[in-house]
Amino acid sequence: MGRRALVTGGAGFVGQWLGRALLTRGYAVTSVSQTARPALDVLATVERDAIRWLADDIRHGERLRTALAEDRPDVIFHLAAVSYVPAAQDSPLLAYDVNVLGFARLLAHVRSLRTAGSFDPVIVVVGSGEQYGRHDAAELPLAEDAVQRPLTVYAATKAAQETIALQAARGEGMRIIATRSFNHSGAGHAPNFLLPALVRRAAQLPATGGSLPLGNDFVTRDFLHVADVAEAYCLLAERGEAGEAYNVASGEGVTVRALAERVLQRLGVSAEIVTDPALVRPVDVPALVGSPAKLSAATGWRASQTRDAIIDDLIRTAGSVHAAS
Repeated sequence: MGRRALVTGGAGFVGQWLGRALLTRGYAVTSVSQTARPALDVLATVERDAIRWLADDIRHGERLRTALAEDRPDVIFHLAAVSYVPAAQDSPLLAYDVNVLGFARLLAHVRSLRTAGSFDPVIVVVGSGEQYGRHDAAELPLAEDAVQRPLTVYAATKAAQETIALQAARGEGMRIIATRSFNHSGAGHAPNFLLPALVRRAAQLPATGGSLPLGNDFVTRDFLHVADVAEAYCLLAERGEAGEAYNVASGEGVTVRALAERVLQRLGVSAEIVTDPALVRPVDVPALVGSPAKLSAATGWRASQTRDAIIDDLIRTAGSVHAAS
């Protein structure tokens, strides 16, 4: 029998890209998500049909527990989360229940099966670069030994999740690897997130004139293509060291304003960039850029997609006719 993978949150944006990467590697893939079967916004029909889709809520986990017992996956990728920062900020109890206790429940299921038999999966638990919080520009790009100073509810939940994960790895010998994943995007990304929202607004502008509204345009972020992120997760499952955390990042920062300017260039649109107070986040980290050195040294991972490739994917998703070469 071939290798088996279980992905929580597998019907989500990153989960679908990860499912594709796992199928390419020959894994039998099971997804456990609130949505049983996603729309065809990332996967082709043949890819979607190759994945076993189960609907379950990580806060309850009856079908998840059954899937773990029946499938005995070789590797578990934990992606299920309240992943939109404003949503976590608005509903902190829900965010802690899903992002922290949801993962703790998953570990409890694995522990019970592990104690009862020979089940000992690798678990890749996905965290966030947001965990680092504010750091001086001189400290960038951030390495994994940088102090974590969570500034948002979302960041705090991910830091707590990582603490639980690494305790189980170091104290109980569970094969758990944590990521601190920085911004990533690509086709299929929900339009409420920064870059797809920016592309969608820009794609609706006339070729000349008009204005492109931004929120916190001064902030600097580190962007990867989601395909490179999925590749990093697969490599960490195969080559990462249990009990360790790894940045998944490009090492290069870009301001939101510079991103907006590049989006307009790729669309061939001329517009004025303006600040919209309604889009401004009151709590935001000025700069988040991570070093991928530890990830690369452990796995050989290298980013293969450019920032322009991310933008162009999103432009195609937005159905624009303005794409430039």
